[in-house]
Amino acid sequence: MVPGEAPPPSPGSPRGSAAAETVAARKQSAFARRMAFALFVKAKEVPAAAQCPAGGGGVRWRCCRQAFEELSVIHRHVALQHAAEIEQQAVVTAPEAAAEETSSGSPAPAGKAAGLNGLSHSSPEISCMLPDTSHTSYDDLTCKVGEVLLYYCYCEVKDPEKLCAWQKALCQHLHLTGKVRVASEGINGTVGGSKVATKLYTEVMLSQPLFKDVLCREDFKSSAGGSHCFPDLRVGVFKEIVPMGIDPKIVSYKETGIHLSPQEFHREVKQYLSQASQGQSDTILLDCRNFYESKIGHFQGCLAPDIRKFSYFPSYVDENLELFKDKRVLMYCTGGIRCERGSAYLRSKAVCREVYQLKGGIHKYLEEFPDGFYRGKLFVFDDRYAICSNEDIISACRYCGTLWDQYKLCSSQHCRQLVLTCPSCRNKGLTACCAVCQEKELQMTSRAPGQTLKEECECTQRRPRIPIEHVFQRMPEEGKKLLD
Repeated sequence: MVPGEAPPPSPGSPRGSAAAETVAARKQSAFARRMAFALFVKAKEVPAAAQCPAGGGGVRWRCCRQAFEELSVIHRHVALQHAAEIEQQAVVTAPEAAAEETSSGSPAPAGKAAGLNGLSHSSPEISCMLPDTSHTSYDDLTCKVGEVLLYYCYCEVKDPEKLCAWQKALCQHLHLTGKVRVASEGINGTVGGSKVATKLYTEVMLSQPLFKDVLCREDFKSSAGGSHCFPDLRVGVFKEIVPMGIDPKIVSYKETGIHLSPQEFHREVKQYLSQASQGQSDTILLDCRNFYESKIGHFQGCLAPDIRKFSYFPSYVDENLELFKDKRVLMYCTGGIRCERGSAYLRSKAVCREVYQLKGGIHKYLEEFPDGFYRGKLFVFDDRYAICSNEDIISACRYCGTLWDQYKLCSSQHCRQLVLTCPSCRNKGLTACCAVCQEKELQMTSRAPGQTLKEECECTQRRPRIPIEHVFQRMPEEGKKLLD
């Protein structure tokens, strides 16, 4: 021992135990990073069918639109370009990595998702294997011509972090982009990729014991698109799979309204429009979406709240309870998920006579009734902004008033508002959502480095957070014309 130096802690002492725990934690953290790194590289493999025959050279990995033939080169690329992603994934999989290291003393097989080969809920157990793509060509998996899937599943998830890690691995493995929200109450996803990839994704999801008896093929809504419809892949754990801002334990999806098939909903809307045209309706046709969604497309004669976020919906209901008193409410949204919690919240107020909701949302309705009572475009939360089923245009250019329904982001960099501005007005430089944003856009070039501007503009300032509806039933003239 060096003179004047404190003696090393003995293994049995408190300091010795703490030091040993610190060393063990560091080892587990390093092991988790190695597992996450191996998973990431594995997900970038080119299927065997697309590689050159044994003995020859050829591409073995693809990442960031680059091809790699040597393991050391792809390792160097991932270490330099994707360190943040690896670190984030390592945090999620650290507990599983520790268990794997303890039991085997070696890293988990690279063919399985990091920390997922032990992925299980006490009942039922989730299968962790990624689908076999060895007989699928790389071009088939990454083809630009594909589709976008929209789905959700409410069910009890005992370990959302593990399900999240598996979802991220699965999407990376199939070259899917999009957004997936995982919570203790279930999963909600919208992903884009080739038709081969989305088909494999659907099959794997349906084969998982966790989703057995609660998720079926009809729950997947598809539309033309692909991985290019999303800028990247985002998979995360949240408190709610749809952000309503109410604890799922307080308002549960288990207390939802009565589900109506598209055929049943169509009949109800037809009857509602017929009665409303004569001033006899006791029904409210309620759009649960945001104002910018209903602006470009909605059901005839609907009540569309002027709210910016679904998290404002509970307050909207609270401020307008008299409107719903003793009414039959027919609710709808894009794919059905917002109605699950929205109808549960409305029912919890005990003011409505009955609450119904469109199963599968507008997506499923338009599959069966493309020329039914829904007119205009269907807003979607990806780079397409809208998909169409009919030729109707029900919205107008913000500047000149001509019929127009194709959204663009406000040209002011500080703003995330969507704006309807026709090609003619855009050519004139009218590309911002309002005069305030146009002025701020000019300020952007002259502001000091690091200076930020608030995300506020004329559009947000003039819109009340919670609009209060007048308690009366409007004559749905457009619905009356459809019936005549």
